[in-house]
Formats: sequence, C-alpha cells, structure tokens
Amino acid sequence: MKIVSFSRNVFLPLTRTCRNRCAYCGFRRNDFMIMSKEDVETLLSRAFNAVEALFTFGEKPEVYREFRRNLRKLGYSSFIEYVRDMNVLAVRMGFLPHTNAGVLSYNELKYLRPYNASMGLMLEQAVELDCHRDSPGKRPEVRIGTIKNAGRLKIPFTTGILVGIGESFYDRVYSLEVIADIHENYGHIQEVIVQNFSPKPNTPMENHKPPTLKEMVETVKVARDILPDDVTIQIPPNLVNFIPLINAGARDLGGISEVTPDYINPEHPWPSIEELKVVESFGYVLRERLPIYPKFVRLGWYSDEIAEVVKSNSDGEGFRKI
Repeated sequence: MKIVSFSRNVFLPLTRTCRNRCAYCGFRRNDFMIMSKEDVETLLSRAFNAVEALFTFGEKPEVYREFRRNLRKLGYSSFIEYVRDMNVLAVRMGFLPHTNAGVLSYNELKYLRPYNASMGLMLEQAVELDCHRDSPGKRPEVRIGTIKNAGRLKIPFTTGILVGIGESFYDRVYSLEVIADIHENYGHIQEVIVQNFSPKPNTPMENHKPPTLKEMVETVKVARDILPDDVTIQIPPNLVNFIPLINAGARDLGGISEVTPDYINPEHPWPSIEELKVVESFGYVLRERLPIYPKFVRLGWYSDEIAEVVKSNSDGEGFRKI
C-alpha cells in the first residue's frame, strides 16, 4: 500500500511575541499577549475530533520586559513553565501535544519532553540568508544544535526546509543533507516538511516571488533521494497543489484543523478531510496518524505521562485507531 497520512489537530498559538524579525513572517506581533489557560481549554474542548494539540508561538518572547510582566500576571516565572502547564492540560483532556517552541536548550527540551508526543523546529535553510538578518534564532548552527539535542533525548521530531526565501537550489540540497546526517546519527526525525514560501502583505518580502510548482516538485524529488527511507516528507496541502508533490515522493499532508485556522498562513484555509481523499483516486490510501509517527509508537518512544493517551488512540500499526 502507498499510504498518505495526515493528523487532525487543534492549533494553539500561545503568543505571537517573538525575538526574531524574519522578513517574510506575518505571524509575529508586538502586543506581548499570552493566551489564557481558559482560552486554551476552550479551544481544546471544541476540537472533539482531534488528538493532536499543536502548540506554536514566537521564539523566546521573554526577551521583552512587557511580555515578562504579562507572564508574571498569569503566575509564571518563565514561559517554558507556562508552555509545560498547557501541555499538561492538553494531556489531561485526552490530547497529545506537539510543541514548536523555536530554539531550545537541552534542559528545556528535557523539561517539555514528558508531556509531548513529538516536537518540532524548522531548519528552514542550513545557510545564512538575508531574510534572517534580524533573527538570531535563525542562525543555522543554533537550530541544528536544537535538533541534535532532541535526538539525544529521543524526541520524535519534525523539521523541514522553507523553499523560496532567497536560497539557491544547492542550498536546499545542502540543507537536506544536513538533516539526513543528523537523522543517521540519532534516528529521531520522523518527518521533513518541504514548505513553499508564501508572501504576506505588509512584510519586507511581500513582493518576493514564491517558488513555482515545478521547483517544489524538483525539491521533493531531491529530498526523497537524500533523506533516509524512514523519514517521511510532508507538504502543506493548503499552500500548494499537493497531488504532484505526492507523486514526487511526499507521503504526509500534515495537521488539519476543523476548529482553528492556519495562524501562520491565515489566507490559506485548511482543506477538508474529504478534499484530502482525492489522493485515493491516484492509487494512495489515506490514513490518519497521531503527532507521533507510527514507527515511534511501535518503538515506544513516548513517556509514561502520555502513554495512556497514545495507547488508547493508536491501532496495532501505530496509526490512529478508528
């Protein structure tokens, strides 16, 4: 069977405050706001069909005094402590968290690990680019360090490249080779996202030309050649015509939410599950998965704290139990 997988999730943007100022980003805000526990709980309670709780937010927001002040008002001394509490809340409500926290230290990853089924950090590109000039967290060596530390901790991990942000084709190849090398050493990368740049209004790159479908197909083909066979290629089905990329070697359509938009790309709504089923007319089988991939479910790469939720939601193959 040629399986194409996806996950049902609920998207929880805990804050849009971020120390990075990427030239293409439309997510970042200067309001220093933090989602309240009540708002998190409300969103989770609405997502009755989902298992994945996707926690995404700006990187190291505590660099701003105003953010630290708001954090103290919620009763927390650090943002990572707040994130973990929201992870715990999600687990108690029957969800499996997947946290994209930006650059984290080994100890921060270790602190979050027990209440996350998987975690993620986009490498984007393993080379210095002008669009990241004002983004200290986008230095390649810093991001590579976080991905390696996740491997040392045996965290099922998602990474990926962002295509069309000023890199060359050879930069893409090199970035994929870096990811492949990390996986060969640690074996923890479950998927690599090949994501096309999508210009956002009122950003420095709003008039920057996005990659063509042909470029994306070429990149997916190269990724499939470079990456180990046990690493799945994911493509964003709301940003690109996904059938040509599936035919090129991609095998995952990412997280789909029925209750929350894609806060990173709000101008591109999620396709419905029925729309994803078009892959079946091309000879593929659509399967729903958890945020932790089937391989790592079978290997038992999850903590005691989330074991009950994993086991109650997974079938004998490690996919989501229907």
